[in-house]
Amino acid sequence: MSRKLLIFGAGGMVGSALVREAKARGVTDILTPSSSGLDLTNQAATEAYIAEHKPDEVIVAAAKVGGIHANSTYPADFIYVNMMIAANTIHGSYKAGVKRLLFLGSSCIYPRLAPQPMPESCLLTSELEPTNEAYAIAKIAGLKLCEYYRKQYGVMYHSAMPTNLYGPGDNYHSENSHVIPAMLRRFHEAKEAGQESVQIWGSGTPKREFLYVEDLAKACFHLLELETPPDLVNIGYGEDVSILELAKQIAETVGYGGEITTDPSKPDGTPRKLMDNSALKSLDWSPKMDLAAGLKSAYQDFLEAVSGGTLRAR
Repeated sequence: MSRKLLIFGAGGMVGSALVREAKARGVTDILTPSSSGLDLTNQAATEAYIAEHKPDEVIVAAAKVGGIHANSTYPADFIYVNMMIAANTIHGSYKAGVKRLLFLGSSCIYPRLAPQPMPESCLLTSELEPTNEAYAIAKIAGLKLCEYYRKQYGVMYHSAMPTNLYGPGDNYHSENSHVIPAMLRRFHEAKEAGQESVQIWGSGTPKREFLYVEDLAKACFHLLELETPPDLVNIGYGEDVSILELAKQIAETVGYGGEITTDPSKPDGTPRKLMDNSALKSLDWSPKMDLAAGLKSAYQDFLEAVSGGTLRAR
């Protein structure tokens, strides 16, 4: 394809999957500024970069992300950084004449007690989950920026809301990572150390949906190729699993045979977050990688990163 594509956040798990998918689809002109080279919270620097490179399309995959512990501990950081990333990349793209932009949000934008599965229409109908409210508000601001720039200026700016993601290039920080990478690391280390038991946060009863990151990348390019995509569309797997059952699957994947216990004193977060995937299916796309196969692939990537000294853990 003879198009210039700018991917913000290309160094992360999602961004690197987007780069791989772009190349697989024949895109040769791909801009991938690093977070160390371009501070997206800096409006002037972000606008100057976009104006200089003049991309045809932009994907905003950059974000400050983390699990329940990180979101609860650093809410000011999460709302500020993510609001600035959204505002600077979207407005900067508009100022530079970019006609097509895809903004990636998160399933946590939906109300804590949203109907299950969650349709796009339940956005802003009731209170958010307190443990990730700051992050969610910033992501809602970003998708609304896209919606209103499209409405007022006629630019094709639209958003996709992925469910919980995992896969190659994930962040395995011991405290600030998401549930799958956190558990993969903990069960692996427990196996290596010969621990008799592993304790997981919360009661283990909340249910979560997980999507392999390569499937997300394919869905994003499918949306970019639609002439008139929805303002907002969910990208989910379509099935969920309890945290305790997930822990059991990860223990089996890793080869850990000890006991799994729960810690109900720790927060559970939202009771359930299953996305309504019907809008995306009506656009002729559905995921391919199931959880069992995806966990095996993710664990293999973890092992290779550990042996190669390239494990992301920050």
